[in-house]
Amino acid sequence: MDTVLEILSGLDWSPLFISLKTGVVATGISFFLGIFAACRVIHVGDRAKAIADGLLTLPMVLPPTVAGFFLLLLFSLKRPLGSFLFNELGIKIVQTWAGCIIAATVIAFPLMYRNARAAFEQLDANLVYAGRTLGMSEIQIFWRVIVPNSGPGIVSGTILTFARALGEYGATSMLAGNIPHKTSTISQRIAMVIQDGDYLTGGIWVIIILLIAFGVIVAMNLVAGRNLKNVQRW
Repeated sequence: MDTVLEILSGLDWSPLFISLKTGVVATGISFFLGIFAACRVIHVGDRAKAIADGLLTLPMVLPPTVAGFFLLLLFSLKRPLGSFLFNELGIKIVQTWAGCIIAATVIAFPLMYRNARAAFEQLDANLVYAGRTLGMSEIQIFWRVIVPNSGPGIVSGTILTFARALGEYGATSMLAGNIPHKTSTISQRIAMVIQDGDYLTGGIWVIIILLIAFGVIVAMNLVAGRNLKNVQRW
């Protein structure tokens, strides 16, 4: 017990803060992009929908290291986009916190998109028609009718997106590296201390991430429970 307390007192908490910041920012970006993409995809034809859905969902089924490899090729200073961002705008992606955000967003985005799309597809179209009859604009209908009535699915997607972004490891390691106090997240910290044979410190970080994950699951279940509270139980 004394050993655990000593480790906690001397523990570097920067991986937790970096992970939380990355998760929040990546979730915010994925939230708006996922809702926009879902809203556009459900209104296209079946063939175009299948192609678009496959492309938007691809990061979810690819190994994270593969996604990180493509991101590294895209944003490397030796590539046109990475060179342009650095030389013209002074923005560096590789081995920076911005790289953490991009990697986490790319990996977590499909969860937001899939949940938002499922919620929109289950929405009663009569609600939209009623809004148009009342003279509401399409933007008003979207934010005052569609989004509120799709709330549980969108909230569940947001929570899952945050959890996925918080625990991202493969793509982040490829694009942002593992720089202490800069890009080192909880997942990377666990891998590092385990490689060094420090299983006690690794176990402490594992417990921390388990508690966060448990809180995320409880929050998601509470959201789902509110949606089903009026459903008769069998």
